[in-house]
Amino acid sequence: MSRTVEPLINDEYTGGPPTKRVLARLQEKRKAGMKIAGVYCGYAPTELILAMGIAPATLCAFSNATIEAAETVLPANLCPLIKSSYGFIITDTCPFYGLSDAVIGETTCDGKKKMFELITDLKPTWIMDLPQVPDQEEAVTNWAAMIRKLQRFLEATFGAHATDDAIEAAIRDINRRNAMMREVFEFPAGRPTVVGWQEIYNLTFLAQDSSGKEMESILAEALRKLEQRRDNGYAYRPADTPRVMVTGCPVGGDAEKVFRIIEEAGGVIVALDACSGFKPYMTDTAEGTGDPVRALAERYLKIPCSCMTPNARRLTEMTRLIEKFRPDAVIDIVLQACHSFNIESHKVGEHVGRYHGLPFLKIVTDFSLSDVEQVRTRVEALLESC
Repeated sequence: MSRTVEPLINDEYTGGPPTKRVLARLQEKRKAGMKIAGVYCGYAPTELILAMGIAPATLCAFSNATIEAAETVLPANLCPLIKSSYGFIITDTCPFYGLSDAVIGETTCDGKKKMFELITDLKPTWIMDLPQVPDQEEAVTNWAAMIRKLQRFLEATFGAHATDDAIEAAIRDINRRNAMMREVFEFPAGRPTVVGWQEIYNLTFLAQDSSGKEMESILAEALRKLEQRRDNGYAYRPADTPRVMVTGCPVGGDAEKVFRIIEEAGGVIVALDACSGFKPYMTDTAEGTGDPVRALAERYLKIPCSCMTPNARRLTEMTRLIEKFRPDAVIDIVLQACHSFNIESHKVGEHVGRYHGLPFLKIVTDFSLSDVEQVRTRVEALLESC
């Protein structure tokens, strides 16, 4: 940072991994008697879980340390996110999994589906069958049915219950959270930006398993600090620093090496276009429809993950972000063996070049440090072209 400023979240966990802050919150909820449901993906309907008085917990998936253990069972040429997830479970080193009373999975890719089969006997586990041709009417009907089936699973597992009115209230609550998150995202869109990727990521990580009520005071304080930075003329990086939008696979933990390399190479990340970044907060669920579960189905199927086909919505949403955040380059992070994101990267690169005239770089990586210098060389070359 060009000058010292107060962090957006200033507590005993500031400066450390965001997982510790979330874990402490979940431990407090557990002490208060709340049940916890572990989730792996942004398609798990947070509103339903919260409406039933259950705390969602995103499970561990971003460490290279657990992959060796996972490869005693899983193939080495599998996505590192899946291997890391499974490794955490069989080595009993994911505290979020340890706190969870049940696990919610979803059929976003074949590797995850088969991994879920290996863990279903460890805890109550429910797999949601995700429709992957999202713009068909049948997809909405089927996903609404899956959400209702999840509701019945949670009722049977936890003895919990949620009326449609409670689900509707949760929708309003999460919509408020998302709206406040979008207010936060206005600040990296400024030139110069007053905030870096780490502070934004810390907020998105905390918010993903939190209700609007839990996040309201935190986000209000963050917005106050961001406005103060802007009004005081603070710049996280100089105005002429190359601005980068990062898209692609979810990124966290050891995969954050790419984010750090971008900054070390002289760039500044202004948009995180991934499920671990802005995507969960960019759209709202329709309120007052009379059928809140169908409204949830419609909204969640609009998440433009590469598992969807056709996935034109990813390109239209990318255009919206490019026009708003005005990056000088786009970097697509693809985890090894994530075939859907890898194949889709070709269309993303064409779109970025043809319609926006921006330099584009695809980085295929895993959670190890073996490719750091290679990635650094390619990122430096990209930024020199800006």
